[in-house]
Amino acid sequence: MASLQSLSCESQIPAEHLIASVMQIHASISKLESLKPSKQVNGLFSRLVKLCTIPSSIDITALPQEVQKMRESLIVLCGRAEGLLELEFATFLTKIPQPLNNLSLFPYYGNYVKLSKLEYTILSENGVVQPKKVAFVGSGPMPLTSIIMAKHHLTSTHFDNFDIDEAANNVARSIVASDAEFEGRMKFLTRDIMEVKEQLGEYDCIFLAALVGMSKEEKLTILGHIRKYMKDGGILLVRSAKGARAFLYPVVVEHDLLDFEVLSAVHPNDDVINSVVLVRNSQGYL
Repeated sequence: MASLQSLSCESQIPAEHLIASVMQIHASISKLESLKPSKQVNGLFSRLVKLCTIPSSIDITALPQEVQKMRESLIVLCGRAEGLLELEFATFLTKIPQPLNNLSLFPYYGNYVKLSKLEYTILSENGVVQPKKVAFVGSGPMPLTSIIMAKHHLTSTHFDNFDIDEAANNVARSIVASDAEFEGRMKFLTRDIMEVKEQLGEYDCIFLAALVGMSKEEKLTILGHIRKYMKDGGILLVRSAKGARAFLYPVVVEHDLLDFEVLSAVHPNDDVINSVVLVRNSQGYL
């Protein structure tokens, strides 16, 4: 959720204080009539992100059950708010000339640039250079990762963007349609990834967005499905979170990826909130 990222370089926060503060913010967010962008909504989520990016030694796996339930609820609320924020700005971009030249109007565009650069570096260090075809699962109305990758890093790659929401895909198509070269390299497919099977075998690399699979069970099911159908030796990039940032995103740890060959796991401590885990489908490959 790059769109909810913020800088914080303060001293370490005690776990008890962190939990109490997050629970207070969750209670306030839960009372909101709408999660659409507004001064109140933006203020609460900015406070939450700032809090979760302060260094902390918190162990998410050791949280009491009531705190775990709150965390699961908060992740869902964050996902909804992010989707509404992206939809509002993406819709705005479709109404102005040359939307692809005005992506920086999105308030968190810089965070996506940093995250994309990090992911491209990780891919390159592991031998993934200019893959022919890539899938991005959970691309949303503003597919910034695909656009930034296509424009600055994977400049000859074809991108298939999967999202379950047709309205989100329609807006994304309108943004990309302003550039014929981009439009030729990008498709937007309205599919539940669990219903996509043999097609997954076409991709050299698959990106799995952090909010695809909110619960641990859903995430593991999706990971198992992708592994079953992706090509042997294919690369999967999974976004995750570590420490207090796990109040914002679902967590994927190496233990969840035992059926894959883990190539790299990077946990930023700056304003890039997402952790990045790169794995290879080693089925029949090693």
